[in-house]
Formats: sequence, structure tokens, C-alpha cells
Amino acid sequence: MEALESTSSGVESLLPGVPRIESPFFEQIFAALAPDPETLRIARELHTRGYAVIDFPETEFELFADSIRSDLDGQFDWAFWKSQGHRQGISLRAQDAWRHNEAVRRIACNPRLLDLLSLLYGARAWPFQTLNFPVGTQQHPHTDSVHFSSVPERFMCGVWVALEDIGPEQGPLVYYPGSHRWPIYGNEHIQRCVAAMPERPTQALYEPLWRALVEAHGAQPDHFFARRGQALIWTANLLHGGSPQQDPERTRWSQVTHYFFEGCAYYTPMLSDPFYGQVDFRELVNIATGETMPQRYAGRYISPAFIQACQGSLEWSDLGAFDGQAYLKANPDVAAAGVNPAEHYLKFGIKEKRRLRP
Repeated sequence: MEALESTSSGVESLLPGVPRIESPFFEQIFAALAPDPETLRIARELHTRGYAVIDFPETEFELFADSIRSDLDGQFDWAFWKSQGHRQGISLRAQDAWRHNEAVRRIACNPRLLDLLSLLYGARAWPFQTLNFPVGTQQHPHTDSVHFSSVPERFMCGVWVALEDIGPEQGPLVYYPGSHRWPIYGNEHIQRCVAAMPERPTQALYEPLWRALVEAHGAQPDHFFARRGQALIWTANLLHGGSPQQDPERTRWSQVTHYFFEGCAYYTPMLSDPFYGQVDFRELVNIATGETMPQRYAGRYISPAFIQACQGSLEWSDLGAFDGQAYLKANPDVAAAGVNPAEHYLKFGIKEKRRLRP
């Protein structure tokens, strides 16, 4: 991965695979870049706290906010949510509304924000997902690093922007300052091989760990009581979530856009066991350009054949002349289990690189 700009100290070239704002050479890098005072404030807060608050840099923000609220309001079952959904911790959301709402897309692709993120991370930022919320998410505190991550790690960030004023009764954001500095824990750390699990995992696998980490670190939560038009940038590993919504009659309109950075591989760690043969590569579109973004590793493009093999993406129709009896003879443990050989091969054998014949 090549940095957007070289620095006079040269230290950035020693760790180009670490975002500038998370680099151990942070002070030298930003001294050489010499950004304006506001950009330096944002960089320093991301470096030390894992998040920074800004005024969203869009001159037509009021118009966009009103358009989004008017367009998306009718998509939600308000009666159910107000009567019982909010008590059950259910969130209302519209994912990837940028596909049909131009205001959502414009916020996600704001040029000044993209330039700012690119400077802060040292690689070109691109938006890949939007989420619009009319109420609080009420989410358990979590780190985005289990849901979508990059190689090199930490080249992902989120930007949450308030489409209205938000107070304590509306389920404001909650986050743990400094938690972005904690290690990124994956399936290997909690000893769960999801490739061998019968059901699709959820972040519930990690929630006991996150609670224990908060207690072990003595981490204290902070809340974001935002004004309309304020935005919060957060780093990939910051522990964050949504407070309970206390007043179901009030809304909490907001937009989240997630950004990756060019030159990386993009995948879902929670659905991946790389050393067991499974990597859940994400096929993503750059919202700003409509381009499907390539997967890259250390400056090299990753082969589509390798991606397909890691995802175990073959289907029944791809089996062709598969010989089930030969497969069972080559794999006596499968035969002893009494399972369907073709089904086992598609679900496990491909990932485990099983022999097809004795």
C-alpha cells in the first residue's frame, strides 16, 4: 500500500500498512504533513480517543436531511415499533438507501469528507455502505472489526451524522474512548471455527468478551448528544453501540456511512477462518463511482480463483462428474459418519481440501 503523500521524516514508509492516525509514528507523520489546526485536532482525537466530532462539510445539508426523512419515513412499521418493538430492542433501519435516494448518496460521497479521511488514513477513502436510522439502534456495544475489516487491518472507518438534534431520551450513540487501541480479537481468539458451525454466526459470539474487556479495562462509556448536522468519525476497532430509546414517540434520524480505503483486501472476519480454508471476501461497490473495488494484498491483485476457493462458492450444479463413492473411500471418517458425500464435500470438503479419490 502506498501512502498518498510522502513525509519528510520518512517514517511513514516503514509502516505503510498502518493508518496514519493509528501509527506509532503519528507525531512525526503529522508534523511532516503540517495540516491546518482543525485537521490536526481531528487526527489527534482519532489517535487518542478513537473518534472525533466534526460539523458535516455539506452546504446543502439541511435540504438533504429533510429529503431523507421525507423519503424514508413510510418504509417503517411505526405502529409495531412504538407499541412493542422499542421495548424488545428492535432497531429500524434502511440499508443502502443510496441506491434510490440521491441525498443519502451525496452525504456518503461528500468530496471534502473523502479528502479528509484520505489524508487521515494515508490512502484513498471510498464509501461502501449506508445505513439510515429513524430511531435509536439500541445495539449492544461492538467493534466493527468483526463485521467488516481489511488486510492490512484498521483501514475502515464509520461516519455517523445527525439528521436532527438528538438528546438522552432518543437512544444516543454510546462509545468507549480509547477502546480502539485494544487488540482486534477474531474467531481464533475465542476458539470458534465458524466454517464448521451449522448456522450462520452473529456478533453474540463476541458480546461476553466485549463486556469482560470493558470491565477489565475499567472503560467508561461516553454519549454523543448531537446537534443536527454534527458528525462523528470513528475508527474500525472502537467499541460503540446505541443507548436504549426511552421515548418511543420521538425519532432519532441519522445516517451512517462506512468507508474502506484503496489497496486492501476486504472481508468479514466473523465469517472467516483463514487457516481452515475460509475467507468471506466482500464484493463491494464504491458508492462514489459505481466501480466494483478490487481485492489487493501488498500491492498485488488477489486472484478471483483464489477468492472463489476461499469462499467455498461452488454449488450443486458445479459438481459435474463428482463420484460420491470414491469420495467416501478417500475419506473414511466421512463414510463412518453416514452423511451424504456430495453435501459434505460442498459444505466442508472444499474448505478442508479433501481428496476426491483414494
